[in-house]
This record gives sequence, C-alpha cells and structure tokens, in this order.
Amino acid sequence: MSLWTRIGDALSALRQGEPLSAVFERLRTPPERTVAFTIAVIALSAKMAKADGQVTRDEVTAFRQVFRIPPEEEENAARVFNLARQDVAGYEEYARRIKRMFSETGGTLCELMEGLFHIAMADGTYHPNEDAFLERVAMIFGLSEAQFRSLRARFVPDAAPDPYQVLGLEPGADLEAARAAWRQMVRDCHPDRLAARGVPEEMVRLAEKRLIAANNAYEEIRKGAA
Repeated sequence: MSLWTRIGDALSALRQGEPLSAVFERLRTPPERTVAFTIAVIALSAKMAKADGQVTRDEVTAFRQVFRIPPEEEENAARVFNLARQDVAGYEEYARRIKRMFSETGGTLCELMEGLFHIAMADGTYHPNEDAFLERVAMIFGLSEAQFRSLRARFVPDAAPDPYQVLGLEPGADLEAARAAWRQMVRDCHPDRLAARGVPEEMVRLAEKRLIAANNAYEEIRKGAA
C-alpha cells in the first residue's frame, strides 16, 4: 500500500468519526510515522492557508516541492487534499497530537515547522495572521522563542537574516557558542537522523537549505570575531 493511500485511509477514518487520538496511536511507530508527519503538514497547511484567507497556486506548488507526488498517486493525493479541506479537526488539536507523538524526537517538530514556513512563504508574502498561526503552533510544539526566531529569520526575507537568530542564539553570543550551535545544526541535517525521526525523504531538501543558512551564519559570525 502506497504512502498516499495510507494517508487517505487515515484521514477517511477521521471523517467517519474515529477519534483523532485512535488514528494517531496507530501511527506512532515507523514506517507509519511518515504517514503521521505528512498528515500533519497537510492538515496544518490547510489551516494555515485560512489564516491569510486564500490558498494560492504557489502554495500548492510549494507543497509539491516538499512532497513529490508521482503521477500514479495523483488520485490518492487529491483525495487527501479534499479530505483535509473538510476541516477534519482544529489545528491546535493536530499540533498537540503531533507534539505527543514526536515528543522524544524534538528535531522532527522543527522540520515540520520548516515545511509550514516554506509553504507560507510560497506566495512571496508573510501575512501577520500566518505569523500568529505559526507562532502558536511552535508554542504548542514546545519550541523556544529562539528556535522560532531562527526559523523565521531563515524563511522570511524582511532583510538580511541576522546570523545569531539563524543559529538560535542571543545577539552577541561568543564564537564558541556559535560554533556549538552550528555543529548541532549540521548534525541535525544528516539524512540518517532525519530518516530515524520518521521525516519523509523530500524534507531532506529543506534540511539542505537549513545547512546552507547555518554555514553562512556561522561564517559571518566567525569573520566578525576575527
């Protein structure tokens, strides 16, 4: 059974009245965690799209950049999107369930947030309501304010990203702290670590972008300290 078929079946169970807790309980272990992760991105993306009032073609394209959908799975993928649009459950409940499922692998929650930021920025604008939505989800996930600022600095092009924010550091942190944060981000981006946390293969592309941002930030701090 394909990933998209399994996702569609899980969402169908929700539509038929099966409790969200029961569905997610079945998805706690690999390889089903990948199904849960993908459902979370779909559901939270659908809710986030309502934050700025519309779902754009760019946002759909961005989702396809995160999750490659082979031609033979187009029908199942369409089924998933249609089910997600029907307001299966409130976004906060989804966020809480995902938090409990991945509580022992907190890095997964950051990867999920990366996917949401990528989709939010697909239309080139960052709506205040999207910011409030993402901040609320990050809070439910238990991400620190520094982690949220780091994500926002990497995805939202208000200006040149602050290198300290990119690495999740307070402004003016010393070079040793910057090096430690950089090394941790490099470790977290390793494909084997992502796979162990149940993150779909496609998310590796976002991890690659995170690694580039971390490298650039550390290099900027290192040069400033020289």
